[in-house]
Amino acid sequence: MMNRLVLLLFSLGFSIAHAAEKPNIVLIFTDDQGMNDVGCYGSEIPTPNIDRIAAEGLKFTNFYSASSICTPSRFGLLTGRNPSRSKDQLLSALMFMADEHKSRGIHADETTIAQVLSEKGGYETGLIGKWHLGHGSTDLLPMNHGFDFFRGHTGGCIDYFTMTYGNIPDWYHGTEHVSKNGYATDLISDEAIDFFAKRKNSEMPFFLYLAYNAPHFGKGYSPKDKGPVNIMQPQSADLQRKGVDEIPDKIRREFAAMTVSLDDGVGRVLDAIEANNLDENTLVIFLTDHGGDPVYGGNNEPLRGVKATLFEGGIKVPCVMRWPGKIEAGRIEEGVCSALDLFPTFTSLAGVDAEFPKTDGLDISNVILGKGEPVGDRELFWETGAHTELNRKNWLALRQGDWKYVNSPKDGEFLFQLKKDPNETENLAESENERFKSMQKRVGELISDFRP
Repeated sequence: MMNRLVLLLFSLGFSIAHAAEKPNIVLIFTDDQGMNDVGCYGSEIPTPNIDRIAAEGLKFTNFYSASSICTPSRFGLLTGRNPSRSKDQLLSALMFMADEHKSRGIHADETTIAQVLSEKGGYETGLIGKWHLGHGSTDLLPMNHGFDFFRGHTGGCIDYFTMTYGNIPDWYHGTEHVSKNGYATDLISDEAIDFFAKRKNSEMPFFLYLAYNAPHFGKGYSPKDKGPVNIMQPQSADLQRKGVDEIPDKIRREFAAMTVSLDDGVGRVLDAIEANNLDENTLVIFLTDHGGDPVYGGNNEPLRGVKATLFEGGIKVPCVMRWPGKIEAGRIEEGVCSALDLFPTFTSLAGVDAEFPKTDGLDISNVILGKGEPVGDRELFWETGAHTELNRKNWLALRQGDWKYVNSPKDGEFLFQLKKDPNETENLAESENERFKSMQKRVGELISDFRP
């Protein structure tokens, strides 16, 4: 009897210790924020709190999103699978008011990292902020895709002051619409702070996907046109702040005001993690969904391209990580990494050894922890779908090592050598025709292979 008791206590102690070894993961994901929209990447917009994550941890210089558009970038991030594999071909943004989009989204058998961490890793999982992977029925909501907790909106954008899409309600607590007023960025930060406070003494690890809609434009309502309208929605006080008030361009200044408000939120989140004694066992990641849109104030310079294109400016994104005692402060990582890598990396860090659908990313946990070699030559493929509502056509791109092939619907086909030409100024399709033809052929093979 005594031996059984000792064994039971030993097993219980081991399981608690094992749980304590699993890191909490906070994934901060922002919207339409390009490489030149974060201070530590050279922006004129002050972002001291995001910069603090880099200063106290790791900054990536070659990190890629899964897509240059909102919905597929989120599909790739959460499933670790190339969006071209999605059953509903989620290669463009789901439009909130389009009837044909209300039955589309992520499917039950398209496994998210939240599902795996919850079901196999013993994690509590939460999503606060933007979903954009389905909105037409309850089956498409986050609570049915691995998240225990959801506070936020389902459409691609929202009115920052009324939490509506135009005048249509789109703010949820779980699966229920609720009426909210305030400022969306602040509400998202408030929910995160409350989330951490409730987990101060919990032995259960957590995964929080903190998906800010900022600094994406808002979706207001025009009584004159009786419909939704894209509008920049900064708070008036933020327009007067140092570093914002001097920006001459009106739209860029409004974008900057929305960005500094976002950065304030990131600072509050970091403070709350520390105040609840969670910082030493919490990996914090900040990255963006894709490049910025200059029409609405974003800036990807000196990179070529913008949101919805597959030049570097559309898909290369800021990414910084912090984990006190685990990640050396001030490190720079130049290896090529992708949002697709986070799924297998999180399962590795959480010690999850279970079968789930094969991902297209790499486990970069050793890279993050500084224990392994940088990521070497690798292949990354992107496809953005035609988008009738936004007058966009299909794009294709492939990176192999330092070489990149791009097929633009407007400008034709390109081949770039990124190590020598990171801003994609010289088309080598003719002078390197053999390589060009090889990569062109490979793109066709991947399209065929990735189709569901």
